[in-house]
Amino acid sequence: MGIINFQGKRDTSQVKEESQILVSDYMTKKLVTFRAEDSLDYVIAQLITNKISGGPVVNEKNELIGIISETDCIKHISESKYYNMPSDVNNTVGKYMVTDVDTIDKDMNIFDAAFKFISSHRRRFPVIERGKLIGQISQKDVLKAAISVKGTTW
Repeated sequence: MGIINFQGKRDTSQVKEESQILVSDYMTKKLVTFRAEDSLDYVIAQLITNKISGGPVVNEKNELIGIISETDCIKHISESKYYNMPSDVNNTVGKYMVTDVDTIDKDMNIFDAAFKFISSHRRRFPVIERGKLIGQISQKDVLKAAISVKGTTW
């Protein structure tokens, strides 16, 4: 004798479609940005004042051209200030920024973004739309999203 299902036919009209949690829901939109011609002394002051560890570098059209971080600024310090040498005239963001920047799509699921953080070992990703910088997502933003998710929606 076979197994009989006593549940009957399932009503598919009651199944709710869970909406995805997207990067755009949790990304930071108000960013501290820098220009390639900014001095590193200015950047260091802004990083300390705003309590951030780095920021995107944009051109006059708000297109992402690089990222400047605390580590990049420390390279500058180790090359000049440590040895009590005068600062290089060309101590600009453009000289020290990283130009090969990984970005993330605003429509990416937040949990796919979490996997990208794990696999890349990055702390933040700029969010680009049609070549323009529209925001930034950090590991902390992913944590905020995870806290808001109910255990039944995994």
